[in-house]
Amino acid sequence: MTMRRILTAVALTATLALTVTGCSAGAASSGAGSSTPSTSTPSLHGTATVFAAASLTSTFTELGKKFEAAHPGTTVSFSFAGSSDLVSQITEGAPADVFASADEKNMTKVTDGMLAAGTPVDFATNVLAIAVPPGNPAHITAFADLAKPGVKTVICAPQVPCGAATAKVEASTGVTLTPVSEESAVTDVLGKVSSGEADAGIVYVTDVKGAGSSVDSVPFPEASSAVNTYPIVALKDAKDAALASAFVDYVTGPGGQKVLTSAGFGAP
Repeated sequence: MTMRRILTAVALTATLALTVTGCSAGAASSGAGSSTPSTSTPSLHGTATVFAAASLTSTFTELGKKFEAAHPGTTVSFSFAGSSDLVSQITEGAPADVFASADEKNMTKVTDGMLAAGTPVDFATNVLAIAVPPGNPAHITAFADLAKPGVKTVICAPQVPCGAATAKVEASTGVTLTPVSEESAVTDVLGKVSSGEADAGIVYVTDVKGAGSSVDSVPFPEASSAVNTYPIVALKDAKDAALASAFVDYVTGPGGQKVLTSAGFGAP
């Protein structure tokens, strides 16, 4: 074999070796890339329908806006009412994705009915306060004053959490109220007081704080005997389970807790 042929053969062998090595490296690189798990989280989108206690109206409205801002493409729609009314709607098949109750008793009706997607999470507490019109014209200074003749007092109905809490205070104090009306939501009680239709009403401290100058507050120590705990849960028939769970997580997380604390709610 001539020297030229030898050199040519060597060159071809080297080229072939480089080609094979390059292909092997490329294949190895491709294989490594395809085996790396994806860390991206699917983005949330759609509408979450939240059934929430009337006492959460202003706070959850704010939380809904913050949640939508944090998750573009989502919408949070609310239905606010007394917790007992909301439970009735849910058990009758009303389309809801999340339920936030003002007490554990009404939440138990949902879990016992196998309507919850998981275990409810406590996210806040609340206590009662006496709301009076600005200036307190009836001169209410204590819980017992609500039982005085001529005092027009408005409370929540017994099946509503604020009504059940009021009944506990009556039992612990021995004071029996004779209200001029019993409302199905704490917001209705507040409305009668702020409009001057009632001399006083039993609501939550958060309601009084949220009402601003439209009412005055008369705290009473006996309220400590009836602290309400607020639980929240995603519902089994939620249209989008991931979206429903994400809203529950937001309410119970640092961002939601900050808003709730600012509104006057206590820690769960």
